Amino acid sequence: MPRRNRQQRPTGSSAPGREFRSPGPAYGWSRVEEGPDGEWLVRTVPAAQAGKTYRCPGCDHEVRPGVAHVVAWPADEQGDVADRRHWHSGCWKARARRGPTRRWS
Repeated sequence: MPRRNRQQRPTGSSAPGREFRSPGPAYGWSRVEEGPDGEWLVRTVPAAQAGKTYRCPGCDHEVRPGVAHVVAWPADEQGDVADRRHWHSGCWKARARRGPTRRWS
């Protein structure tokens, strides 16, 4: 008899065991990440599910449809859509070194 593959839950690298289910089934699993700028809920968006264009606060460039990225929002405001930001994965990892860019008009 063939073996069955079991689904594994994703684990947060910075805080094992601190996972949260975001509101609604479309949002997926979120993890808590702690940094010098506080605690953040972070969700990875695979390229296949990235269907809109967003502005990355780390580099001020567009996160295009079809590009894998992360969505982050303050941990104290779990359900507030207005505070969610879509970041390039590399920009999110480097945010402590670079900080957010300022958009000039």
